[in-house]
Amino acid sequence: MKKKSGIPGLSFSLKRALGITQFKQKVSRVTGIPLTRGGIERKIGNTILKMLFGNKK
Repeated sequence: MKKKSGIPGLSFSLKRALGITQFKQKVSRVTGIPLTRGGIERKIGNTILKMLFGNKK
């Protein structure tokens, strides 16, 4: 069972405090390559669908 501590509704993220989250977002925008698992899967899926069916709109 988790032990609750601190102030309810208040959380702290070390990655966010160090700026890692913002850096990863900037890299993703510049390169066009997502750095999250879901984003990578979405990008690969879209690429495969475009190869199979072409870019129909």
